[in-house]
Amino acid sequence: MSFRIRVFLLVAAVGLGATGLTVALTWWQARDQVGEAASASRETTETIRGELRAQALRNGTWEGVDQTLKRLRAQTGQRIRLVDPYGNAVADTDHMDGRAARPPGPVAVIVDPLPTLVLPVGGDERMATLTAIGVYREETVRSACLFRAGYTPLGMVGADGVPRHGLSGVDPDTLDLCRPGPFPEGTREADRLEVGQCAEAGCLREAFRRRITDSEVAPPTLLLTIGAANEPVRALDTGPVLLITVVVAALAVGGALLISRRVLRPIGTLTAAARRLADGDRAGRVPDNGRDEIGELARAFNQMTDSVRAAEEDQRRLIADVAHELRTPLANLRGYLEAIQDGVIEPTPEVFASLHDEVILNQRIVDDLQELALAEAGALVYHREPTDLAELMETARTAHRPAADAAGVRLAVESDGPVFADADADRIRQIVGNLVGNALRATASGGSVTLRAHARGDRAVLQVTDTGVGIAPEHLPLVFDRLWRADPARGRGTGGSGLGLAIVRQIVHDHGGEVSARSTEGAGTTFEVSLPLTGDRVSGATPAR
Repeated sequence: MSFRIRVFLLVAAVGLGATGLTVALTWWQARDQVGEAASASRETTETIRGELRAQALRNGTWEGVDQTLKRLRAQTGQRIRLVDPYGNAVADTDHMDGRAARPPGPVAVIVDPLPTLVLPVGGDERMATLTAIGVYREETVRSACLFRAGYTPLGMVGADGVPRHGLSGVDPDTLDLCRPGPFPEGTREADRLEVGQCAEAGCLREAFRRRITDSEVAPPTLLLTIGAANEPVRALDTGPVLLITVVVAALAVGGALLISRRVLRPIGTLTAAARRLADGDRAGRVPDNGRDEIGELARAFNQMTDSVRAAEEDQRRLIADVAHELRTPLANLRGYLEAIQDGVIEPTPEVFASLHDEVILNQRIVDDLQELALAEAGALVYHREPTDLAELMETARTAHRPAADAAGVRLAVESDGPVFADADADRIRQIVGNLVGNALRATASGGSVTLRAHARGDRAVLQVTDTGVGIAPEHLPLVFDRLWRADPARGRGTGGSGLGLAIVRQIVHDHGGEVSARSTEGAGTTFEVSLPLTGDRVSGATPAR
């Protein structure tokens, strides 16, 4: 798997894991806190409403509710407000705290102080309803009187659901405070008729509720609001947030360490190898068995090391070859000059002609070296234009015909008609001249050298084929190396400077082409140059000359 993909997957896994964990923990915290807040709010609301209702049932009046609200305010920390059915505030803890009343909070419930009637099973339900109405009116008046008199009434719920009141250790029947007359015997006829029309329990309970509600002695139903609209919202607990931060940081740091270890360790190895290479160690290599970008980088480094080592070997071999090429002619020049100086050899025209030939050879080597250096540096100037390569081959045959005739070699040209390439004509003639010169030197008398020019697909192909001695298979890959010659003795009569084919290869590459050689030892050699055809020639048109 690509290292880039692995890094992406790792970072994505870390990011998604951290995000998922953050969402999960945040959701968990928010859910729990919201649930706790809602549960606490419901519990607080029921507690406040229950105590207020119990007080109203016990005392028979809302008088004295301020003290209860203060106690509940201190107990719950909530702002509490009671409003009657007409919208008037009965009690408000904001007023008790000496502050302006704030807007009511979102929690609003009804505090209903009226009891729920419990009908007897198998008895006279209508009579029980009328009796309960009377009992409620009587007991409500009794409890209110006890409360106003400074007593603390005791509330006991009877079997009919109506509370009874009294004092601890005191018989309620002995208290005549505000005691009305017997209600059941004095019940109005209208009440009796209405109760008699209610046959069902639900109707009886409704009649009971309406009758006791109509009574002026019953405390009214109040609206209870809890909290204030502008109270600050409860903040999230910072503990889980810190935990999330720590976990995400740990995941990020762990992923970063893993990535850095995976990346920096091979990079450190490459850095150490590069420093050794700079110090002269050309044999240093790094492990390149990986299949990702790091492995590709290691293989590229090893290839660079091999190239540097090969370039140094080429440089040393070039220096040795140049020294070898120049040593013999310079030694000859020195020997002849010292012999002439010592009077050993007469300075005849033949001697001077030989010395001149040696100078020409040295000058040719220097010129070829300079041209090759310019070509490899990309400093050669080319003047490209559509060039007919078939016509150029005819020109080469004309230029080399005297040398071919002198060597007894037949020189021929074959072509399929005009073959145009966008090239520098002078440089292409130089290429063909080098190839033909080598072919003539390698071909014995009676042999032949054939020049061919033809199109192959979108390529213009030049071939120089001889029937000479050929090149050994082990030498064939070396023919384009600088200062290489097939003659081991490197004699002047069997070879040139050894730079011609290197120059040919560089010029062909500069034209965007390719050059190759194939040979059969003892049967001859073929050098092939392939150049891009011009656009017009590829499409079938012939450029104007």
